[in-house]
Amino acid sequence: MDILLSTLYSSEEQELYVLDCMAYFMVFMAACTFVTLLFENVPYGRYATSKYGFPVNARFAWFVQELPAFLVPLCLLLWTSSSKTSLLPNQLLIAMYFCHYVQRSLIYPFLIRGGKPTPFASFALAFVFCIYNGYMQIRYLGHFAEYPAYWITHPCFIIGSVLWLVGWVVNLHSDHILRNLRKPGETGYMIPTGGMFEYVSGANFFGEITEWAGFALAGHSVHSSAFAIFTIVVLASRAVAHHKWYCAKFENYPKSRKALIPFVF
Repeated sequence: MDILLSTLYSSEEQELYVLDCMAYFMVFMAACTFVTLLFENVPYGRYATSKYGFPVNARFAWFVQELPAFLVPLCLLLWTSSSKTSLLPNQLLIAMYFCHYVQRSLIYPFLIRGGKPTPFASFALAFVFCIYNGYMQIRYLGHFAEYPAYWITHPCFIIGSVLWLVGWVVNLHSDHILRNLRKPGETGYMIPTGGMFEYVSGANFFGEITEWAGFALAGHSVHSSAFAIFTIVVLASRAVAHHKWYCAKFENYPKSRKALIPFVF
């Protein structure tokens, strides 16, 4: 893989420049996505329509679209000269990334119960994003990111790591609640309760946003920040759409429950 990268880039400086441009382009795409989502829900699940392409089985879609986010970084670490992976801050940040995507690509898809098909357009875009972001995050952390020796004791790293862990746990617990909403034989939508769902309609989204915001704070780079910004834009839109949908569908939906931020929004 080093040979492939050496044919693509004339120098390490050029590759780092491209990685920086990729991060800024992701921020730009986040802004475009934000504007688009003011007028259109993300086309998946209950919001899916045929205009976004033929339906793809939910389990298959999740597994295939998320797998590059695990495989591309793994290949980069195994088959390139990842000179920064011996440094503890880099190791911890890479571990955070892999903890999420090992669960998301290799475990979560096989826990899905039912699940509405994913439109092909959403599936394809997610697949491309996972390749793009997986390369950007892990290539930077594995080969370019340099942190001072004291970084793991810096408040940004400590607070960011705690936020990542809290978000990861909330995300996992919220997914567990959603999977177990219906008893065997039951159908239809139900109001989720327990955990962060007592406070927000998008508890799973709140967890993942917290997770990557913490990762960005701990990573302290334009690359991790771009990922967090993009995540916030997409998942905040989903949380708001879910909240509006729940409020319209269920007359007894808790009035005190917010969309995404407890007690605030």
